[in-house]
Amino acid sequence: MKLEKFIVYACPTGELFEQIEVYYHRSKTACGQNLAHQYMPHCSLTGFFEAPVDEMPIYLEALQQAYQQAKQQNIPLSIQILGMTFKPDWHGLELEGIGIQKIITDFIQKVEKSYVEVQLRPKNWLHLSLAYGFKLQHSQALKQLAQQSVNPQTPTAWELRFYQRHFNGQWTCHSNTLL
Repeated sequence: MKLEKFIVYACPTGELFEQIEVYYHRSKTACGQNLAHQYMPHCSLTGFFEAPVDEMPIYLEALQQAYQQAKQQNIPLSIQILGMTFKPDWHGLELEGIGIQKIITDFIQKVEKSYVEVQLRPKNWLHLSLAYGFKLQHSQALKQLAQQSVNPQTPTAWELRFYQRHFNGQWTCHSNTLL
């Protein structure tokens, strides 16, 4: 039985997405590729997990049910940007989203009740990485580029997405729902 990799993300849309894409391009040109360039702008809500493709409908249904349940309970699903952070080995946006974390907790509980054999782990630190795994001498240049390119106050909408990451590095989005 062939296993595939899956993950749940919250992804920014609109102007913030465009600003981050511009930053990724500028930072790659100025300082070379870092690990953030391997992904689309996102906030990981779960860790990667492996499962057979034929179990994917279980995950998609559980995620949709958790989302609908949160909507019915009027749980705020917004994601707030707390600010931009620059650590020696990581640059990014710190995020907060109590409602989105509830969706993920409910999603995991629903999957566990379906008796599939998978370990799902929620992400507790909500963030969007701008740069990591970069050479230390590029830290200041990357910081300046981020401050010039990305405005953390930009209003943005977020999408809840369920991705499959293929072993060749390609991605397939199987579900996206506007939060």
